[in-house]
Amino acid sequence: APAAPRGAGNAGGAAAASGCLAFAGFACMAGAAGPVLLSPVSQDELKKQVGYKAVDDFVRSGMVVGLGTGSTAYFAVERVGQKLKSGELKDVVAIPTSKRTMEQAQSLGIPLASLDTHPVLDVAIDGADSVDPQLNLVKGGGGAHFREKIVEAAAKTFVVIVDASKMCDGLGPHFPIPVEVVPFCHEHTARAVEALPALKGCKAVLRLGSAANNKRDGDQPAVTDNGNYVLDLQFTAPLKDPAAAAQQLKSTIGVVEHGLFIGMASTVVIAGTDGISVKKRPAGSFSKY
Repeated sequence: APAAPRGAGNAGGAAAASGCLAFAGFACMAGAAGPVLLSPVSQDELKKQVGYKAVDDFVRSGMVVGLGTGSTAYFAVERVGQKLKSGELKDVVAIPTSKRTMEQAQSLGIPLASLDTHPVLDVAIDGADSVDPQLNLVKGGGGAHFREKIVEAAAKTFVVIVDASKMCDGLGPHFPIPVEVVPFCHEHTARAVEALPALKGCKAVLRLGSAANNKRDGDQPAVTDNGNYVLDLQFTAPLKDPAAAAQQLKSTIGVVEHGLFIGMASTVVIAGTDGISVKKRPAGSFSKY
């Protein structure tokens, strides 16, 4: 049977004692004939499970930890705060990847630093918008991919936490690829991006409203924590060569950073209806772009 949620504490024990259990994908009740499935667990519950598991499995006292940004990373930050408060973790220093993660960490009493004082991280934990079979990622749905990438590239171990809906066969159509660009001549930059050979067929759409999501919720260009705009690249077919696309974007004048994280993830922790699974990148197959 799938494992019960990590970090359930006394509440989990009480639930078990009363005959109720929480599985990774379903709430269930113990009956005479065995567990009876009642209803699917919410996507937020799945995110909480992987966020808590990543911290429980990878964060130890004395570490420098990169804190990601987004709805799944939120629970990892929450877990670090809980374990520091309880005394399970001590002497942890964290580096946030956005202003909102910084604010959450401060509210939980997590000591913060930056790469300027702590240039090497023991581990970074963050979510992703898409994960392909080679563990390449699309990130940036929350508009924080520049800060996420600079922090996570400095980590010895980069743990990605997702629910099963983020897994895909190829990058591009599953979730638009965000590209942070300078505001100056951003329409020219958008045309240059659309013309890149490895991104043939993409449509560069300027993100409007809040930078924290890729849904149009305003009429003005979304502005990142760095004061830049975001282009969301829409595709109808998967990228044939994600690494080439990443390199071509990186070399385009006007592009600050793209949301392709190629060869960076060490481990991907996935929560689905059948439990939590873990995928690891083979040794020696890492890159940093």
